[in-house]
Amino acid sequence: MKKSGVKVVASNRKARHEFFIEDTLEVGIALKGTEVKSIRQGKLNLKESYASIDDDEVFINNMHISPYEQGNIHNVDPIRKRKLLLHKREIRKLKQETKLKGSTLVPLSVYIKDGKVKMELATAVGKKLYDKRQDIAKKDADRRMRQHASEKYS
Repeated sequence: MKKSGVKVVASNRKARHEFFIEDTLEVGIALKGTEVKSIRQGKLNLKESYASIDDDEVFINNMHISPYEQGNIHNVDPIRKRKLLLHKREIRKLKQETKLKGSTLVPLSVYIKDGKVKMELATAVGKKLYDKRQDIAKKDADRRMRQHASEKYS
């Protein structure tokens, strides 16, 4: 029996601060059995992870999946390179965007959808320091306006 719905296991909140997100794509991940069990327990870290294209295949690097506690010899290296599952046309499109535009492939979140582990992968362009400062100033101004409005009507 399949489980329906989406359960977000991990998200890379820092990615939206560090990059301008241009396009997102849902991809599958080739995992071992104990890795899936660990992910279901939420033992996954996307902080320093990124995707790369090697020989017309897309891989996720530096994604840390903690070893499964009940696993024994079947546990694998926590930060090994993992293959992402995409169609050829999607890989060609990503390859073109990274070469021409200088985009980076950044994982935004990992979630379980209908019993399968999926990843939201984005093509993104890095922000400059002044862009980050503008974002922080805008968020601060919005927060102040909301506080002022709530004080006014209280």
